[in-house]
Amino acid sequence: MTTLLLFASTFGLVFALGLQSQFVNNGHYGAAFANSLMISVAQLGALQIVHATTPIHYVAYVIGGPLGIVSSMVLYRRRWKKG
Repeated sequence: MTTLLLFASTFGLVFALGLQSQFVNNGHYGAAFANSLMISVAQLGALQIVHATTPIHYVAYVIGGPLGIVSSMVLYRRRWKKG
């Protein structure tokens, strides 16, 4: 369970940060405001969960970030980017 939580915490945080970058760069003020709440929740979750003790915990935490950023880029382009 800890492995999944570590993965989810870093995935969620980096996903939200990636979306925030897209929203800010493209002038989506409302989305950037709302997404800031998601960032805060994800960051609090990550801080509460991070207590990796085995190699698989570290791998789960590290892999969540790259998958989170790429997922946020894909979602943004499919949902908000026109043209």
